[in-house]
Amino acid sequence: MSIPNVLTIAGSDSGGGAGVQADLKTFSALETYGCSVFAALTAQNTLAVTAIHDIPPDFVTAQLDAVFEDIEIDAVKLGMLSRPEVIEAVADGLRRHRARNVVIDPVMIAKSGARLLHEEAVSALKKRLLPLATLVTPNLPEASVLLDLEPARDEAGMIQMAAALRGLGPAAVLVKGGHLEGAQSIDVLDDGGEPQVLIAPRIATSNTHGTGDTLSSAIAAFLARGHPLPEAVREAKAYLTDALRASDRLKVGSGHGPVHHFHALWRDEESR
Repeated sequence: MSIPNVLTIAGSDSGGGAGVQADLKTFSALETYGCSVFAALTAQNTLAVTAIHDIPPDFVTAQLDAVFEDIEIDAVKLGMLSRPEVIEAVADGLRRHRARNVVIDPVMIAKSGARLLHEEAVSALKKRLLPLATLVTPNLPEASVLLDLEPARDEAGMIQMAAALRGLGPAAVLVKGGHLEGAQSIDVLDDGGEPQVLIAPRIATSNTHGTGDTLSSAIAAFLARGHPLPEAVREAKAYLTDALRASDRLKVGSGHGPVHHFHALWRDEESR
């Protein structure tokens, strides 16, 4: 049985905890082969994003075409796409190559608070990319921007936001409730049927950098492996929870560190 191929189209993270780097780690940890298209480069560590260099849209297209023309892609994860021209190029490429299992993480704001998506790009994202999505995975602030509404404050509000986001064209929506308070991490999945509420324990750690990227890329990996969407989301959430639980085994930087993508594969120091 061949190993599925998954493509990430996103920005880089020079600190290695988010973006393309986190996606590729997640793909590998979940037994899929990762390919990449860089849409932007960031100068970034666990404390801040200090610079962003946008990749020209024609070179984004060249990368995307090079991958699809040679490699059978079983799923695509989209992350940081900061400019309308890049969004247009990616949308055109996905349509041209008839991409399937498209998971969109609408990255807008870094964990440090840095704005990663230009204001004018929000409209392009809504009009050109969301209708192509198998699943879109906004957190509460991102859902708020997409809908021009105040963020939901509870589960009922999240269910309403998920339904409204489905009205923008994606086949399914996962609204992530990580910004809410409480002992549990609550997400809401709306795939057109009865909304599903997914609950996991909230892990007490400061190593939360790249959680959104990791969750969306894990969903893409499970979809590429043939899992139905609700199962792919549940499996991805369980993977992220375990990666958060093991994240303090890593000592990376002095800010928001990364989750432990290879928690199930790397041995503890005590067992070496």
